[in-house]
Amino acid sequence: MFLNFFNELREAKVPVTLKEYLMLMEAMDKQVIDSNVEDFYYLSRAALVKDERNIDKFDKVFGHVFKGLDSMADAVDVTDIPEEWLRKMSEKFLSKEEMDEIEAMGGFEKLMETLQKRLEEQKKRHEGGNKWIGTGGTSPFGANGYNPEGVRIGQEKSRHRRAVKVWDKREFKNYDDSVELGTRNIKVAMKRLRKWARKGAPDELDLDQTIRNTARKGYLDIEMRPEKRNAVSVLLLLDVGGSMDPYVRIMEELFSAAKSEIKNLEYYYFHNCPYEGLWKDNRRRMNNRIPTWDVLNKFPADYKVIVVGDATMSPYEITYAGGSVEHWNEEAGGIWIQRFVQRFPNMVWLNPVKEGAWDYTGSIKLIRELIGEHRMFELTLSGLDEAMKELGR
Repeated sequence: MFLNFFNELREAKVPVTLKEYLMLMEAMDKQVIDSNVEDFYYLSRAALVKDERNIDKFDKVFGHVFKGLDSMADAVDVTDIPEEWLRKMSEKFLSKEEMDEIEAMGGFEKLMETLQKRLEEQKKRHEGGNKWIGTGGTSPFGANGYNPEGVRIGQEKSRHRRAVKVWDKREFKNYDDSVELGTRNIKVAMKRLRKWARKGAPDELDLDQTIRNTARKGYLDIEMRPEKRNAVSVLLLLDVGGSMDPYVRIMEELFSAAKSEIKNLEYYYFHNCPYEGLWKDNRRRMNNRIPTWDVLNKFPADYKVIVVGDATMSPYEITYAGGSVEHWNEEAGGIWIQRFVQRFPNMVWLNPVKEGAWDYTGSIKLIRELIGEHRMFELTLSGLDEAMKELGR
């Protein structure tokens, strides 16, 4: 059964290795956990999942492999669990009156036998009542009801927190690298940009060097050092308005995560394509623009540049002077893009449009040619992760 679990994880593209599997088997052999499925879930996840992006895949496989009574019986043989352990667990979670009811029913083993029998007998959905498996009743099996020694089936969250086993519980979702981004996931991906360095005033005690100095000189010699900080600086260029309106939420999450994770962050807005002017405040973008030349000359070449936009526009905006839909641009947008590429070697473009549509949009193809095809990434967790790797090179 455990080998089947391992194989299904591999088929689901969870990168588990034989070494990790053997480590899990060794932990099981040494009985580092109690004999229950929930503890096995956390143990196996800790041993087999090394990247939180794979947690959702792991949960799905775990739920499939260990779903149902038969899988539960295989994973935990209730006859091997000491009666004393079951009694202690009951004392921990149940009142004295509820324990008396459990004893009257015949205990945990009787509960499992009864569940197996009723699963075989029941042929349809049932709600309410005190016998069949269903919802809203006092049967020991089902969801949304109550029984002091229940087995919850088919309900995402426990209401009374009294079920002995949670059969179909999934706590971790939306970490898969193909799902929609969230602020937390973006923060995790952006941590790849961290490059620690000690700069600034020496305001932190260097304990190790202080000890060495004191031992060598024979008297207390305190050594101070600058605090370790993230030395990476990022210039963020954000496309706003028009075709970017459907992506407002994801842009807000990206901007929020970037401000949180990157201390040396500068940002500017543009529409469709960077031209001769950028801005910091969208409400005053027509009256308070910052010359793009000033931005190019202000920041050193070691800045990491992240451009976020759908690159979806008329090709004339990229290739011709006067092609902008908002104003007369004296130089084509493509010229300004080339200037950014030449100024900042570490530059990527994040595109919220699905990658499968890129080859069918002329403006996207043009921008990829200008910046280099390897520099445009889809705005998913996987794409963001690859973009951060590209910037870190």
